[in-house]
Amino acid sequence: MAAGALPFAEAVKLVRLRAEAMQAAVPAGAGAMAAILNLPDEDIRAACAEAAQGEVVEAVNFNSPGQVVIAGNKGAVERAMDLCKEKGAKRALPLPVSVPSHCSLMRPAAERLAEALRDVHLSAPAVPVLHNADVASYNDAAQIRDALTRQLFMPVRWTETIQKLAAEGVTLMAECGPGKVLTGLAKRIDGNVKCLALTDRAALEAAREELV
Repeated sequence: MAAGALPFAEAVKLVRLRAEAMQAAVPAGAGAMAAILNLPDEDIRAACAEAAQGEVVEAVNFNSPGQVVIAGNKGAVERAMDLCKEKGAKRALPLPVSVPSHCSLMRPAAERLAEALRDVHLSAPAVPVLHNADVASYNDAAQIRDALTRQLFMPVRWTETIQKLAAEGVTLMAECGPGKVLTGLAKRIDGNVKCLALTDRAALEAAREELV
């Protein structure tokens, strides 16, 4: 929306539909998510594969080195948490969420979003937008629709996203609030990138002065 590809009114409708579709995809209490701290990505993936036992549990948020979130069926997530701790994870923390985001259980929600997106006019973005499903930017409307759909059931590759921005010469990033979570993650990923958390009007004014 900020890049001019999607009108605000359409974006609001899609955000609501997306949230409702995600909630409908998995019965309340049937899904779960958990943060795994200080365990290599490959060990987390291995723990998920072992814990699945016919259910779904996947690594879904690669937030920063040493911080990965898993999601899926509640029982499978709990088994994966135990296995991650056995493999040496510093902590395995259940997250207070209503749906297991970004895992394959969200495919039904993605289908609903894809159907809605077919009727939405998308313009070429005025600036590049990196999609978190594949760390790539697109100008073609069909590719944008596909990326927006896939991000519902594919991992958020945040670490790679920040690394790519830094590699392309980005030295200043701004998090549009509320909160400072992404700012903290970005600093952990690349300490050379300056990050500003625009949490309130004062922070916005300070950032504006710095940019000018």
